[in-house]
Amino acid sequence: MSKTVYILNGPNLNLLGKRQPEIYGYDTLEDVAANCAKVAEEFGITSKLMQSNHEGQIIDWIHEAREKAQGIIINPGAFTHTSVAILDALNAYEGVVFEVHISNVHKRESFRHHSYVSLRAEGVMAGFGVEGYALAMRRMGSLLK
Repeated sequence: MSKTVYILNGPNLNLLGKRQPEIYGYDTLEDVAANCAKVAEEFGITSKLMQSNHEGQIIDWIHEAREKAQGIIINPGAFTHTSVAILDALNAYEGVVFEVHISNVHKRESFRHHSYVSLRAEGVMAGFGVEGYALAMRRMGSLLK
């Protein structure tokens, strides 16, 4: 049976490729999904990319992952800095968790320097552009094999 990794994306990431390309670049979430699927295939993994602007939906997907996914790659967007609820949901999840940020959040506004999700994540990719997702998937693949 193939292992599954959920790739969860938070608010405004549906605008990837259009919103502030000087920070986030021109690749879209569809590009991210394709790149991650290619890496996942190398490890015999199935990836499922999802995006929501709603905190509760992201929490529901994390809960669903408890039964359906062996790993989560999450870019919580602005919820990174605000959501204890997402942290609580991740703490109830027993699989591997990686946090991804397209920009280097530590070079940006000081409020972006704190991440609730980092308290749960096995690793954090920040500042590698959308390639950070594929890097996280590669590490996930090596851990899940």
